Amino acid sequence: MTEHPEAPGIRRPGPAQIVRPYGDTTGDGRIQVSFTLPVPFGTPSERARAEGAAAQLAAKMGLEPAMVVHAKGMGPDYTFFIVYGRVSHLVDLSQVEVAEREFPLLSPAEVNLRIRSGLGRKLVVVGACIGTDAHTVGIDAILNVKGHAGEKGLEYYREIRVVNLGSQVAVPDLVAAARAEGADAVLVSQVVTQRDAHISNAREMSTAFDAAAGESDGRRPLLVVGGPRFDPAMADELGVDKIFGKGTTPGEVASYLAYALTPDDDAEADQDADDEAGGAAAGGSDADASADAAAGAGAAGAAGAGAAGVAA
Repeated sequence: MTEHPEAPGIRRPGPAQIVRPYGDTTGDGRIQVSFTLPVPFGTPSERARAEGAAAQLAAKMGLEPAMVVHAKGMGPDYTFFIVYGRVSHLVDLSQVEVAEREFPLLSPAEVNLRIRSGLGRKLVVVGACIGTDAHTVGIDAILNVKGHAGEKGLEYYREIRVVNLGSQVAVPDLVAAARAEGADAVLVSQVVTQRDAHISNAREMSTAFDAAAGESDGRRPLLVVGGPRFDPAMADELGVDKIFGKGTTPGEVASYLAYALTPDDDAEADQDADDEAGGAAAGGSDADASADAAAGAGAAGAAGAGAAGVAA
């Protein structure tokens, strides 16, 4: 396969790079935060008490001084606040951990070529929003041909067959559809995240696919989830193969699928060379055994050539 200079490497720790938040002037440490408290904001006394509660919380968060710059009642029992203040905390950029992309980006033509040469057929992708999630904007941005951020969606790729199940798909129905379509990969988008619904839904999905694989041939499709509140580092914990966060483009997903579901030619070539070298070393220890092995190899080669001719 083509070597890509943009393929990710290992990020090495560097010298400390200390920064402070910026508000009015560089390095003044001022930040703005927003939150909601279960306090009413009706009468003048309730408003004063609500703003006092917000200022107290902000002070406990380390904002000093803290100014409540906006407060608005949210129904009879809740108030939304915006608070502005200064913090003394510093950030060391050299200690920030970033999840590096473990595969290079491919063009649509390269994705198609890798799938065609690696699988010899179209790669099948089933996508959906599961549970009560009716927000298809994420899954449509990845799957639909119109795509997102100037990139065409997976429907644009000639060697990918896309089945978009839409919104509010029950997990058992997703499993059944994936099996019926012979899915190589299942893509799930979760935008609704109240009470960590995206976490519980992802776990339910992975458990269901594991159970289905155990009841059949043991084959489970690649499970990929995405959404604005997913942590890419939680893939193992949730039982899925890959997590994409906010800002993911169709090209990234297509490149990942191409690498994850097709063999690596270079790795296979290295393995074949190692096997061949090991076989030669083992055969060289006994002349008679070597001769027998050579004869057997010749017979096997002739049979293989005949089988290839029938297939052709």
